Amino acid sequence: MAVSVAAHSAPKNREMFAIKKSYSIENGYPSRRRSLVDDARFESSVVKQTKQAVLEEARLKANDEKELDIPNGENSENEEEEQPEVDEQEYYVEDSEMTEEEMILQNAAAVSEEAANELIKAALVVRLRDGMGALGRILKAVETFKGTVIHLESRQSREKNIQFDVLIKIEMARSSLLQLCRSLRQSMSFGGMTVLAENNVNVKAPWFPKHASELDGCNHLMTKYEPDLDMNHPGFADKEYRARRKLIAEVAFAYKYGDPIPVIEYTETENKTWGSVFKVVKDLVPKHACKEYIQVFKKLEEEKIFTPERIPQLQEMNDFLRKNTGFTLRPAAGLLTSRDFLASLAFRVFQSTQYVRHGNSPMHTPEPDYIHEMLGHMPLLGDASFAQFSQEIGLASLGASDEEIEKLSTVYWFTVEFGLCKEENQVKAYGAGLLSAYGELLHAVSDKPEHRPFDPEKTAVQPYQDQEYQPIYFVAESFEDAKEKFRRWVSSMSRPFEVRYNPHTERVEILDSVEKLEALVSQLNTEMLHLTNAIEKLRKPLL
Repeated sequence: MAVSVAAHSAPKNREMFAIKKSYSIENGYPSRRRSLVDDARFESSVVKQTKQAVLEEARLKANDEKELDIPNGENSENEEEEQPEVDEQEYYVEDSEMTEEEMILQNAAAVSEEAANELIKAALVVRLRDGMGALGRILKAVETFKGTVIHLESRQSREKNIQFDVLIKIEMARSSLLQLCRSLRQSMSFGGMTVLAENNVNVKAPWFPKHASELDGCNHLMTKYEPDLDMNHPGFADKEYRARRKLIAEVAFAYKYGDPIPVIEYTETENKTWGSVFKVVKDLVPKHACKEYIQVFKKLEEEKIFTPERIPQLQEMNDFLRKNTGFTLRPAAGLLTSRDFLASLAFRVFQSTQYVRHGNSPMHTPEPDYIHEMLGHMPLLGDASFAQFSQEIGLASLGASDEEIEKLSTVYWFTVEFGLCKEENQVKAYGAGLLSAYGELLHAVSDKPEHRPFDPEKTAVQPYQDQEYQPIYFVAESFEDAKEKFRRWVSSMSRPFEVRYNPHTERVEILDSVEKLEALVSQLNTEMLHLTNAIEKLRKPLL
């Protein structure tokens, strides 16, 4: 059975490019608080450096292996096998141009002999310098490496000095595909080549989870235990607090998909800290929070989930959200990398910390804590429209480039964390960072900062101020207006495929074939039929 090119290599590649540096250590933790925006930039920088180092190592290894395999004219057991025609001078050239696609194929083939020999489907986009005459050599090479051509098409190229782009869909052994790629790349007749997996996704495109269970792999942290790294952290000198944080973090690290959410027995001090912040937030909510936040906040109080006496458990909040918007929660050990955090939202999953800020600083925390998650994020995740907006940011992040992740993180930061909206000609807050930090909340809704209309294209490149309160905030007309603008902006992103989330299977589907589109249209037709019937029944007079 054919599988995608990157299937076997994904875990290995993900581990290879995992964030293994600490933002705090690398940057000296100069900021007054942690920023998802800065983390995204740091993540991009580290991934880029790591990829360059890994590619160089792979190229050197490939050259070493090539020297051992150089033909010396002696007979061998495989002498009768036909080999592709490669210029002898090119054969001896050091392979300094090994591509990232080839490295990923090499990693996948190295998993096992079975993986190397497994038949896979892939597509090659080859750029021809000298016209269609070179096409015959490509097909001959595919035949030599025992591949089967499934589909072939060409078009005039838009690139300078390239005459044609040729798309060839093939089926062949993974190791043979790697040899074919190397052979074609080393020919001077071709101006470049791209390898696509079966779903038309570039094999070097960032891995992303396809099923909710794969979020177990989306738990990379920028830093593990902030109090251990930052001398200015309120808990840095408190050994008992640091040990408590570490214990709660280890509970989160051990969590796997399908496990019951672990119960944290919060201490008297932690419950007291919660109570102090809860009372302040409750006093400010009626005047400064948007109506959606207020409505869900009241509902949480009615169901005795929000009370000043005790911190709610993650499981009871999970049950509340699942019932109201389909969102679920899973414990996180700390601030996740931007890509991992946003990917979780695509599945309507919010990764929440469970540790509580230090008792000496109840009104400020330099990084997200459980009080921030509960009072800032949870009420609006219980609103259907806002939950949809959050999920759409997550879906847009799947397979996005590092640069696009930075932009999406910036949009997230200025909306979900520090967003404002209009309500009866007044400015109200819906950002979790505002609603759980009264100092910046009062600043944001005052006339001191500049209020700009929410425009994703401009918001995505707005510099973020992490030393002081923001000088600029973006104001949405409504959640529906924000969603519509966001959708238009996302459509211009470079990702060459579209995705949708299937809540019945908890799976993200890549819409890459006519069959999948037809199945989706069929589902939509069924929904439209129900909608039409409902409208007709509403029009009928009451008996």
